[in-house]
Amino acid sequence: MKGTQRPLKGPWLGWQWKAIIPVVGVLLLGLIAFQAVVVALDIPSGHWIVIVAAAGAVAICFVTLTVLLVLIERPLEELKKIIGRVREGDFSARVKFSIRNDDVGQLGRQFNEMIQELGENRLEIERLHQGEMARAEHLATLGELAAGLAHEIRNPLAGIAGVVEVMGRELPRESSSRAVLPEVQTEIHHIQAILNDLLAYARPRPPEFHPADLNATVEQAVSLARQQVRTKPIEITLDADKSLPRISHDPVQMQQVVLNLLLNGIQAIQNQGKIEVALRRELLQASTDAKRITRESSEGGDLFSKVAGQGEWAVIRIRDTGQGIPRDSLSKIFKPFFTTRKEGTGLGLPLAKGIVESHKGIIEVTSEPGQGAQFEVWLPMLRQDGLPVKG
Repeated sequence: MKGTQRPLKGPWLGWQWKAIIPVVGVLLLGLIAFQAVVVALDIPSGHWIVIVAAAGAVAICFVTLTVLLVLIERPLEELKKIIGRVREGDFSARVKFSIRNDDVGQLGRQFNEMIQELGENRLEIERLHQGEMARAEHLATLGELAAGLAHEIRNPLAGIAGVVEVMGRELPRESSSRAVLPEVQTEIHHIQAILNDLLAYARPRPPEFHPADLNATVEQAVSLARQQVRTKPIEITLDADKSLPRISHDPVQMQQVVLNLLLNGIQAIQNQGKIEVALRRELLQASTDAKRITRESSEGGDLFSKVAGQGEWAVIRIRDTGQGIPRDSLSKIFKPFFTTRKEGTGLGLPLAKGIVESHKGIIEVTSEPGQGAQFEVWLPMLRQDGLPVKG
């Protein structure tokens, strides 16, 4: 749908007058000087000489204006018409003055090449858009199917888990079958985690917004993550920002996001390492000062930029000293089912991204192989009435 455009106001003085006025001014000054010389020297029939000179000046102005009309005015008018057709979507329009062998002709040829490239790019964008729409519909169908299957599998799986637990209590202690029961229970819990993630991603719960302390939300996630590394040489630090006001968010969902990012950082650290968590208050003055967030495109490889809006934002930064993310995987980590770990489901980061976007926020990642990774979650700071806090 094309938006209405405000009509552009034309210049109050046309280019023709801007070009001819200096010429007329120079000629008038020349005639005045010539008249002064004639009067000073008392040349006989001097007024006829002045008249002839004036006629010559008028002829020069006429010729100059005609040349400008042919060389500039007509190409400009044609260019305006072609631009209007292109604005309406007609990319087959071309300027005809491109056949000229001067600078104006070269400009016309470059303009025609630009229009051709625009037309080709538009066709490519339309083709990609149609492909993405078809792919989105296909994925939506698969998502509903997978969610239905996950729901149907989860109930029998709970029954199997109960039976395995009963078997573990009834088997004799000397039975060799007891050795495999812990592995069976571990795999059952793994399957249940995959099904839960799949259901959460396919049918996400709407966030329940209310003003809450974001520092406390993050601190709870950090405490849970520290429980996971009690026997590992991994340090998790928290640098809270006490200046943050109460921010409207869903504490349970945001805790899930932070915990997921922390667990990813823990799994990325092979031996000894450190994870730093920090909260900051960022003020974006205007669009030119906005934070540019790079995220993967639907094509999987190209990056596009999203500019965060004006106002105050709360930022959660999580940086680890792990092995980092390979460059070829960096643009894919938010895609469903993409994972670089054997035990991973590939749904944790897409689920986190969906939660952040449901909060009108942005999540970004930067990483260098061998130097760890840093995730940033940007959340808008909203007042009680839902409006953004302005600096």
